[in-house]
Amino acid sequence: MSDSQARKPSRRGFMFGAAAAGAATAAVVTLPKSPLAETPLAEVEPPKPAAGGGYRVTEHVKRYYKTTLV
Repeated sequence: MSDSQARKPSRRGFMFGAAAAGAATAAVVTLPKSPLAETPLAEVEPPKPAAGGGYRVTEHVKRYYKTTLV
């Protein structure tokens, strides 16, 4: 392709994309919420292992994870 045929980014295209994104955001914000979105989920307790202790996140494990953060 030559330089004259290559598409350059245009302000018009950028503004059109920004307007479309803004309109989509406004539509999502103003739409009514689904009744399913407000239904709380039931608390599910993890199954207990048949043999052995299994892995559990306890306070000392949480402290260790905090020390590994950079």
